[in-house]
Amino acid sequence: MLSDGGAGVGLLKGPLAALLLFFPFILRAQALSASADSWPTFRGNGALCGAAASPLPSGLRQVWRFVAGSAALSSPVIGRGSVVVASADGAIACVSLSSGRLRWKRDVGAPVEASPLLDGGAVYVGASDGTVLRLDAATGAVAWRVATGARIAGSPNLHRQSSSGRTLLLVGSYDGTMRALDAKDGSAAWAFHTNNYINGAAAVIGNLVIFGGCDARLHLVSALDGREAGTIDTGSYIPGSPAVSGGKAFVGNYAGRLTAVRVATASVSWTYDAEEGAAFFSSPAVAGDWLVVGCRDGRLHCVNARTGAKRWTWTAGDAVDGSPVIAGDAVVAGTADGRLVVLGLADGRPRWSWDIGAPLTSSPAVVGGRVVVGGSDGTLSAFGE
Repeated sequence: MLSDGGAGVGLLKGPLAALLLFFPFILRAQALSASADSWPTFRGNGALCGAAASPLPSGLRQVWRFVAGSAALSSPVIGRGSVVVASADGAIACVSLSSGRLRWKRDVGAPVEASPLLDGGAVYVGASDGTVLRLDAATGAVAWRVATGARIAGSPNLHRQSSSGRTLLLVGSYDGTMRALDAKDGSAAWAFHTNNYINGAAAVIGNLVIFGGCDARLHLVSALDGREAGTIDTGSYIPGSPAVSGGKAFVGNYAGRLTAVRVATASVSWTYDAEEGAAFFSSPAVAGDWLVVGCRDGRLHCVNARTGAKRWTWTAGDAVDGSPVIAGDAVVAGTADGRLVVLGLADGRPRWSWDIGAPLTSSPAVVGGRVVVGGSDGTLSAFGE
């Protein structure tokens, strides 16, 4: 079902209402971005779009396989010729993107299900015991460690303040709090409290932080001081992360509803409903007018990002909790029955498939025509020409 309107809208508050009237100008703030040779965060860039900067080659083969030793619950990140992935046993591994050879490994003392974040010479990690760590990207040495209130399941993100030059690390936890920490030393900058768990990552666009929670709300918060800018009730709790593109934030919920929100006005643009009983744990991938998201109804759903109209669905045969990636005219996704698949973006028809041999609940990373994905069997695999 499709709808368009303003149901569930929270009004903009205080001086931020005036700030958001000039939304196009806010977008000039620096943010993490995907490039032909980097995929620094969970969905490739700070807006969590899940769109690769380069297309896939016509044929893929497995070029290497690394045995991490424990389930790779998090999605890999890539930068400076390295792949960093976290494991359920608390190990953070850094391997060569070209060969898959181990460069370093660090035990952080608790299981890690959230994807790390790469920024220059630093790796940031949130663990299930509520700790946030900064590691040296070259050696894995711990630079600082900060304890938060509860389990961290969503990947960290960054906001660079153009006026002060300060970089903030943004991470949500199961105590219902989105925290901004100074990326240099881990000191607290601000905290925004919700009424329930925060399971996903926050998207950063300009000076806004946008994230969902188990309070069923999509929250828009100022990255400068943590003040609320707007809130939208989606009707059911939000397990995944939003994607922001073209002035809209897109997010799925546990009731199987995908909601598009106009960021500048904090109003609902459209909704799209999967079949009753389905749930969106996957985070959307967005490129132009194309949006693709996995669902627990065992399908990938592709809709028009501008209108919410269904373009196609593809049946995987099992739940698709991992988040797909759009790469040129193709979609890459992993399924719970252990397959990595490539579909045509225009029609959803299968082009290529590889049986990993274990369920894929993490999301692939795509750089330079190479696909890297972690499996629940503790392996990390790379595919390319």
